[in-house]
Amino acid sequence: MKPFKNYKNAYNFVVLSIFILPVFLLIYSCKTDKKQSETNIEKEKIEKEKVVEILTENMDFQMPDTISSGWNTFRYKNSSPQTHFFLIDKYPEGKTSEDAENFIAPVFDNAMKLIMEGKTEEGYAEFSKLPEWFNDVIFVGGSGLLSPNQVSITNLNLKQGKYIIECYVKMENGVFHTSMGMTKDLVVTNNDSGYKEPKADISINISSTDGIVINDTISSGKHTFSVYFKDQIVHENFVGHDIHLVKLEENADIDKLEHWMNWANPEGLIEPAPSHITFLGGVNDMPAGSIGYFTATLEKGKYALISEVPNALSKNMLQTFVISE
Repeated sequence: MKPFKNYKNAYNFVVLSIFILPVFLLIYSCKTDKKQSETNIEKEKIEKEKVVEILTENMDFQMPDTISSGWNTFRYKNSSPQTHFFLIDKYPEGKTSEDAENFIAPVFDNAMKLIMEGKTEEGYAEFSKLPEWFNDVIFVGGSGLLSPNQVSITNLNLKQGKYIIECYVKMENGVFHTSMGMTKDLVVTNNDSGYKEPKADISINISSTDGIVINDTISSGKHTFSVYFKDQIVHENFVGHDIHLVKLEENADIDKLEHWMNWANPEGLIEPAPSHITFLGGVNDMPAGSIGYFTATLEKGKYALISEVPNALSKNMLQTFVISE
């Protein structure tokens, strides 16, 4: 009787399988199609939100050589042990990163060497050796300063053309990062990216007359900041004003930060950066009438918005704020 019982069970199993298996396959197929559909949607979303990835691991910009014109989102990751930024320069027609390294960087290095030796007057005299075409260089934006192991998000609107990306933070010996290879040629095509201008929940104006003006209350959480350049001038250190977001720890020295932000000081914009501070990005130099955006997630603590100009505090280009919760 036992063998017969096993046979009967086997028969029942086969019958059930005939009816159940197609249903199972149908359900599995539906789930697979749904999963595939969700995957495709996610891929489309990622493609739609595609950003220009920039990575620094040493003295380099690892990024595409060519990007679309119009609005672009730049995601800059600093995986090096030094503080960096990226600044996009529009050089005169025919000039490339080789010209920056061969004709611009040496002048600044020689000038800085003399300044650090206490020969300030001789140092500034070196700048007379800059080629005449350097006066035609236009800074069109970039990220603010970024501490090691930090990521910044910056949105810029670029026109078709050839550009140069650089970082001119200084090594401990006063040599600029541009002389260490931190320049890169970038081509912006006439193909528009199709991306729309970001929407900001915090707006900032900056000008030589009013300094930094914050138009909204800054709270904790993720924010997109707009930075409108009401005007632009060449300050005493040969650069224009910009915006850098800084997280201040309890023992941060604001005076030291302000002094460090002026590269023309022997101790300015040089490694190591002041202790107890973390640079979180921002928007670098842009022409008058321009607008750039940066995104940052803020937690409880003390922060500052500062410009890379001499005597930022007296120019109202150093603003501190506290997030209590």
